[in-house]
Amino acid sequence: MNAQQALKAIYKRNLASIYVVLGTVDYLADQLKQALLQLIPTEERTMNVGSYDMETTPVAVALDDAMSAPFFGERRLVFVNHPYFLTGEMKKTKVDHDLESLQRYFEHPEPSTILVLMAPYEKLDARKKLVKTLKKNATIIDVNQVSERETQEYVQDALKAKQISIDADALQELFNRTDGQLGLIMGQLPKLMIYAAQSQRIELAAVEALVTKSLTQNVFDLVNDVLRYQTKAAVELYHELVASQEAPLKINAILLGQFRLLLQVKILARAGYSQGSLASTLKVHPYRVKLAMQMVRHFDQPALRAAYLGLLQTEVQMKTTQRDPELLFELFMVQFVNDRRAVVTR
Repeated sequence: MNAQQALKAIYKRNLASIYVVLGTVDYLADQLKQALLQLIPTEERTMNVGSYDMETTPVAVALDDAMSAPFFGERRLVFVNHPYFLTGEMKKTKVDHDLESLQRYFEHPEPSTILVLMAPYEKLDARKKLVKTLKKNATIIDVNQVSERETQEYVQDALKAKQISIDADALQELFNRTDGQLGLIMGQLPKLMIYAAQSQRIELAAVEALVTKSLTQNVFDLVNDVLRYQTKAAVELYHELVASQEAPLKINAILLGQFRLLLQVKILARAGYSQGSLASTLKVHPYRVKLAMQMVRHFDQPALRAAYLGLLQTEVQMKTTQRDPELLFELFMVQFVNDRRAVVTR
């Protein structure tokens, strides 16, 4: 079940005894948590809502709470946070968890309690008996990667509730500046809606004025400059990033990661992989894959490879010499452009 389906079911009071909120999109996980909290009247929450972190608290404590009768209310709500024992992850912790008791609870949950396991992981370890039992008796809510279409739906629903529209180019720029990340986009909407309170319309100029480009987006622009052999523009943007207190090694690492992604997308797309399968295979946000596919159409594989190897060498020099990082980037650009000219003139 996805987050939207789960939210609708919760609002309709079509409830389960056990929920697993599984995935890494914090915004959706928080939306579900807030929706579940609304089930408990405000005046009852002190006595009937519990929250326990499994990295510091034994699961037996949470189970004691879950098996208790509601205190002057209809139901009890218990959150079990970071249940790492449901994954293949090995944790160095002194906390002793009674997993046999948890197994029994999964088999026979308390009817008046809603037990919610907040699992910020990509997946659970399906080989474990505990997980197999959980999947049989719980409602699993997936809050992992959200598609571009789903993200647009969340944005449009939020704006519609305030009777505000957004221009297509403004929405595209909002996606660009936030890397298509749902949490980042929803975090930017309040100030955009305040700005558009009178006009009831968010235009491109508002996004450009109010939403700061992320480092990743700035690096994306830098990648474009590099691949188009725009030395002056690339060097100026690199200097701007350093001047804004971004660490050169961090900039270079993101550049390397972007060129690695472009190479992977170029190779796998030629092998017949679709956008969806690329995102799944590479474990990359679908929006990043979409942008990468658009970009690689205009550049050949040798250029991508040359840029990647050049940046790799730049990183080595940054780590092993005392040379100025900005000078090293300038030298990389000069070499990259000269190599291209040498190929063209042959």
